[in-house]
Amino acid sequence: MGLSTHILDTAIGRPAADIALRLSILHEKSWQPLGTGTTDTDGRCKTLLGEHPLEAATYKIRFDTASYYAAQHVTGLYPYVEIAFTVTDPAQHYHVPLLLTANGYTTYRGS
Repeated sequence: MGLSTHILDTAIGRPAADIALRLSILHEKSWQPLGTGTTDTDGRCKTLLGEHPLEAATYKIRFDTASYYAAQHVTGLYPYVEIAFTVTDPAQHYHVPLLLTANGYTTYRGS
């Protein structure tokens, strides 16, 4: 069905817009680039897969948080966040949210 992500900046209580993202897939012990995107004004990105079908595999999304913090005039502890996750059933939709502050982050499987 697909893959999406959503970033909320919990320090300011708003979506985190304009964060660059990179999706990679693990093939034979090495990460292969698969797609890129940027969060929209609602902090969402639904286009990381591009034309690639979602398959049963391990993926990684890299969030470029350093550029976001710089634009906010904030010093962040984490210059990037990488979230690795495993897709076991490609017929399902995988939503990977990120709750972000300058000094911490949380993620979970969303719906």
